Amino acid sequence: MYRLLAVFKQNKIPMRKTIITQKKATLPHALSGAASVDLDRLAQVWLTSEAEGYPIESALLPDSEGEWRAGLSGEQIIRLVFDQPLTIRHIGLVFDEQACSRTQEFVLRWSADNGEIHEILRQQYHFSPPNTTSEVEQYTVNLPQLKRLELTINPDMGNENALASLKQLRLWQDDTGF
Repeated sequence: MYRLLAVFKQNKIPMRKTIITQKKATLPHALSGAASVDLDRLAQVWLTSEAEGYPIESALLPDSEGEWRAGLSGEQIIRLVFDQPLTIRHIGLVFDEQACSRTQEFVLRWSADNGEIHEILRQQYHFSPPNTTSEVEQYTVNLPQLKRLELTINPDMGNENALASLKQLRLWQDDTGF
């Protein structure tokens, strides 16, 4: 694995990141409500790729503008690895596609300290600009002792050369303001 420490220019907030080997295997709206989990302090981010000028911090940190975009085509993985286990009650995702029509599939998985991986959900969504350009999802979950959360994105079910992107990913520990 290749480790790097990036400083997100806008907020000067260090985000711990690791570029991981890609394996073929096995948000125009903002999410509102209670303060989301402080990911830059509580988790490391492992990801398969990142395009220059579109860092993962854009999708993970509150008050960030822009979005994350993959630096490589095809399926992408964003994995949050928490320093200490925590309980998550809500997950919010926002995807935005203004340019081309495509059918995206994403999968959310989680694991506790024991390492056993559980699939939370698998979902497909069809973007068809200019009318259908955003996918906004808010899920109520019960993930006790969460140690890893993984988002796998297949950006286009019919095009292996498509690039993945993510506008927002937020996590909440309680129901306050959600």
